[in-house]
Amino acid sequence: MAIEIEKKYLIRTLPEKLIVDLHPNNILQGYIAVHEDKTEVRIRKFGEDYWQTIKSPGHLSRQEYEWNITQEQFHQLWPLTEGRNLTKNRYLIPYQERKIELDVYAGRLTGLVVAEVEFDSMKECSAFTPPGWFDEEISGVRKYKNFILASEGLPQ
Repeated sequence: MAIEIEKKYLIRTLPEKLIVDLHPNNILQGYIAVHEDKTEVRIRKFGEDYWQTIKSPGHLSRQEYEWNITQEQFHQLWPLTEGRNLTKNRYLIPYQERKIELDVYAGRLTGLVVAEVEFDSMKECSAFTPPGWFDEEISGVRKYKNFILASEGLPQ
């Protein structure tokens, strides 16, 4: 088990040349279940790796259990995510002493770009100053949670 501490930001305009030389990882992500308390069970193909993850409810900080699954297991479980899945390309951008995970969504979520930054502690999270090209912070905003995006589509 790990504790995930992260902030999310909406990106309306990327600076020119920010991702030109970066190579994204394609992510297929689907939700098998979301409990009424908002605990999520998801599967993900990230590059050539396959994962199953359980995340507790929360906004800035939550528990995360994650383990590798096989390609075969992923494909067996994928039909369970029908109507609750998404595709995105993730760019890893060095910033200060951490990495920005820049997600450029595809398919029915095309046009949505979100940046996530993970932290080792709530103290680091609170002290974080985002780069100027970050727009609105959306940490904890329900309509930008990946499960909601996967099941309901782009926010209005």
